[in-house]
Amino acid sequence: MWKMFATQIVSGEDVSYELTTLGYAVLVLAAFLCIGAAVALVRSGGTGKSRITTRQLIFSAMAMALATVTSMIKLFEAPMGGSVTLCSMLFIALIGYWYGPKAGILTGVAYGILQLIIDPYILTLPQMLVDYPFAFGALGMSGFFSGSRYGLQKGYLLGILGRWVFAFLSGYIFFYYYAWEGWNPAVYSAVYNLSYIGIEGAITLVLISLPPMQSALQAVKKLAVDEV
Repeated sequence: MWKMFATQIVSGEDVSYELTTLGYAVLVLAAFLCIGAAVALVRSGGTGKSRITTRQLIFSAMAMALATVTSMIKLFEAPMGGSVTLCSMLFIALIGYWYGPKAGILTGVAYGILQLIIDPYILTLPQMLVDYPFAFGALGMSGFFSGSRYGLQKGYLLGILGRWVFAFLSGYIFFYYYAWEGWNPAVYSAVYNLSYIGIEGAITLVLISLPPMQSALQAVKKLAVDEV
């Protein structure tokens, strides 16, 4: 069954997989379903009454587009994968902050699938899930702090911590053989993944804590949740 969606690529001792046309088609469908489910969750709001429809869809799509574009602007690229980008993780965290954790996580999963389509690196199905939909889906946990003071900062920290946890697990379980000489694979994975996620997170936290940026983000939030 797996061969229908990916073909094996052997390069020396390295074995990876490349998506087939059917594999890409399934991923595109899965991304659309995630966005649709995220919109449906916010529409119902737990009451069955329609709250936000087209507005959320537009802002979620814009966030994914901005996250994708800024993910390609790399300030630093780690040698074994991972990079410091132009605040790309923030745009997915914003969806969780605006619409809640369920919608945020589903949007993050959709974004992870999009990243998989654009730049796939697949060793196994579990590795693919951990590195893409799970890791980026964790950014949507920012919604757990949407109602608290400094909620965006707290939520963003939780989101990138979640992404780091999955990146750590991936490095420890699937890429342990890249550990630096003399380093325990768990310590190596923790430090390596913190080196780029932590740097981007710190830069982004400074930016979103600046008063002009806070005012701008608050104005965008009012538009996103129809508070104008």
